[in-house]
Amino acid sequence: MKGTLVLDSAGLSGFIAQDRKVMLLIDAALREDRAIVISAATIIEVQHRGVSTARLNWVLSRLKVEDLDKDGARAAAALLRRAGLHGHQYAIDSMVAEVALRQHPPVAVLTSDIGDMARLCGASVRLVGV
Repeated sequence: MKGTLVLDSAGLSGFIAQDRKVMLLIDAALREDRAIVISAATIIEVQHRGVSTARLNWVLSRLKVEDLDKDGARAAAALLRRAGLHGHQYAIDSMVAEVALRQHPPVAVLTSDIGDMARLCGASVRLVGV
């Protein structure tokens, strides 16, 4: 693999909805032989009545889904502390950041939350707004 593209909920939602910008970025990542990765927690975040289960399952079959174990949870909590963030509103962002930081570089994250993700990831990943 030549790097990793990590999708947060906005990136995954864009893939599910076939958003033009997201699909162009995913196609480019595939051409560059990058892994496309999500945190397992992101699956929970994108669930709502309007999401087609069949489409979600198809998209998930094309992604590497990273689980969160005890060590990952502790690492995500440490990212929150270092960034001066706390609470449920940042919990999933910290899990996505933890997944991104342990991927094969170079790593890019598709996110709608550039500010918080920059605080959590630092300069280790490139953030792409969607």
